[in-house]
Amino acid sequence: MVYVKWTFLAVIAVLIGAFLHYTLPQHDVVRINRAYETQVTVGDNALFWAGTAPGEGSPGAQRYVNLIETFTPEGKVIVFRNEDTGWGWPPYFKFDTSNLQAEAGDLKSSKDNPQWVVVTHYGWRNEYLSIYPNAVGIRAVDRPDVTIIPWLNILILGTLTVIAAWIWRVLARFREDRIEPLIDEAGDFIDSVDDRAENLWQRLFGRR
Repeated sequence: MVYVKWTFLAVIAVLIGAFLHYTLPQHDVVRINRAYETQVTVGDNALFWAGTAPGEGSPGAQRYVNLIETFTPEGKVIVFRNEDTGWGWPPYFKFDTSNLQAEAGDLKSSKDNPQWVVVTHYGWRNEYLSIYPNAVGIRAVDRPDVTIIPWLNILILGTLTVIAAWIWRVLARFREDRIEPLIDEAGDFIDSVDDRAENLWQRLFGRR
């Protein structure tokens, strides 16, 4: 039973961690090589595309999306999509896709004369699922080794930690004040029943 409990808690922790990792903003220092519009096929991966209209999630459905092709200082390719989130989830309230695409195009640079930028985004890149992280902000920086402090993530995770600790404390106090006394009473009742049964047995069969 203990293994089942800890396995369940581990699964819940992994799911929460994956949800936060996908949803919270991340930052990458990159060089923009190209900003363009292309046609993609949306099917079973529709969950990872923002604002999927009815019918677009069916197998083989196609739509036009903005992509931003970038390279890290180490030469790794990162391709971002650029879609509005609107009023949906995650709550970035992004409505400036066209402006962001124009900024990305204006900040393009070559390998020989790079202009480094910080792309703020959420989501994952997975080649097998054909999904891309969604860019929500771009700003130019002077060098690729710029220090980025994720203040928003620190604030959100700190707040969630405080809330989780408070909930844990409330549940622990509830268990201590309500559940454990009931368990003790049930144990006392079972003990008293056992004692009565033993006394009755001795009265009936203890004498010869």
